[in-house]
Amino acid sequence: MSHGARTIALTLDACGGAHGSNVDRQVLDVLAEYAIPATVFLNERWIRANLVETEHLIANPQLRVENHGSTHVPLSVTGRAAYGIAGTVSAAEVIDEIESNRELLRSLGVESTWFRAGTAHYDDVAVSIAHDLGVRLAGFTVNADFGATATAAVVEKQVLSAQDGAIVLAHMNQPTSGTAAGLRSALSVLVSSGVRFAHLDGGVP
Repeated sequence: MSHGARTIALTLDACGGAHGSNVDRQVLDVLAEYAIPATVFLNERWIRANLVETEHLIANPQLRVENHGSTHVPLSVTGRAAYGIAGTVSAAEVIDEIESNRELLRSLGVESTWFRAGTAHYDDVAVSIAHDLGVRLAGFTVNADFGATATAAVVEKQVLSAQDGAIVLAHMNQPTSGTAAGLRSALSVLVSSGVRFAHLDGGVP
């Protein structure tokens, strides 16, 4: 990913569900303020609750919209849990977790090639299935906001710690969190020091 300057891929999850379908517009404002390209992973439940907002994200040339699954669960064929969340229990459920939201995104004009499972956990069989479906799996190297539970100071520290080639994970669906304030503080430092931001494949709009 490096092109002579320290390069970071900023990724944002919108997880959906009863407590996860909000929009943190302050996070999006920060990205616009600093002209930061980012890859946003949208869950099917979040999209259905925010169709107009999703269309705006898709139309934004700084952003790349990708697939965060249909029910936001770990990808497994045994039901293996992560963070107390039970995973998919069969190959059929793995396929549906990927393809249901992929089809929804396709109907909105997005041909998604990246997938991040809820919790970003995968077992080996699920990884193989995903590859057979032609999608790339997104992990992360820096957890910026710990599921949008971190304070602004912690978010700032985490983002500033990102090394060259890092994939930073934060959230854009919890407007009462410290994510936006922490990102603003960190990005002001990183941008002024010449850090380059890119989409997951290294591209810059």
